[in-house]
Amino acid sequence: MEEAQDTGIYKVMVNHEEQHSIWFAEREPPLGWKEVGKDGPKTECLAYIKEVWTDMRPLSLRKKMEVGAAKTWVLMAAE
Repeated sequence: MEEAQDTGIYKVMVNHEEQHSIWFAEREPPLGWKEVGKDGPKTECLAYIKEVWTDMRPLSLRKKMEVGAAKTWVLMAAE
């Protein structure tokens, strides 16, 4: 019920791990977060995040997994 009454304006934020969140538009971004250029009602911002944030893994984990996959490929090719 509370969300239906939310008339605030939010902005979409992203951190160094490419994780997304929303923040009150009138406030300064928290440390470590930057604006992505999308703002509006909460539902619009959340829909935008759902559309663009398709891989929920933090960037550092994705990079480690890519390195691990590359090592596996090299080992398989050597066999």
